This record gives sequence, structure tokens and C-alpha cells, in this order.
Amino acid sequence: MKKPITLIAAALCFGALVLQAPASYAQNQPAGSKLEAISAQLNLTPKQKAKVLPILAEEGPKVEAIKNNTSLSNLQKAQQIRSIHQQTDPQMKTILSPVQYEKLRAIRQQTIEQAIQKRRAH
Repeated sequence: MKKPITLIAAALCFGALVLQAPASYAQNQPAGSKLEAISAQLNLTPKQKAKVLPILAEEGPKVEAIKNNTSLSNLQKAQQIRSIHQQTDPQMKTILSPVQYEKLRAIRQQTIEQAIQKRRAH
């Protein structure tokens, strides 16, 4: 009986690693690659992709500018990035499924944490 449980546990661990891989991959890529990685992570349909990617493409440079602004405190960076996300959240909720939307929220939270980490590194 232990063998099936071990196999299931191993499969779940592997699945968790696979789900996390695109996020870390996306963090060090050019903007287009980041968008594709997010699209893959969210498992967007072609119709969703056509609606979501322009929104994310517009957000990207704004978020990067905030992340790279060394005159902002960590709190200011987090607040400004959240503000950008809040502007597009209503649109995203209408396009994405609840599961996809929660994944997007997790990706966005990771972006905020990266902005704070970047500041600490400098």
C-alpha cells in the first residue's frame, strides 16, 4: 500500500515544481518572453490571450519603471505596483476564470516582492 502513496506524493511534488518553473523563468526574460511565460502559466485560450496580453503589455513598462526607481521606498514601490494592478483587475476578472485569476494574483504578488528585493540588493 505504501508504494502508490509514494508515487502520488512524488507526482504532486513534481507537479508543484513544474507549476513554479514558468514563474522563475519569466522573471529573467525580455518583456515578450515574460508575457508568453505568464500566458503559459495561466493556460490562456487563444481568445483570452488576445485580450489579456495587450493589458499585460501595457502594464509591464510601468511596473518595471517602478521596480527600477531607486528613489522610491519599498512601501512606495509596493503601493504603486498594486495601484497599477488594481486599474486592470476588473478587466482581468471578466476575461479569466477564477482559477486563472488567482494564479495571476500570485504572479503579481511575486512581482511586488521582486521590486522590494531589488531595492534591498542595491
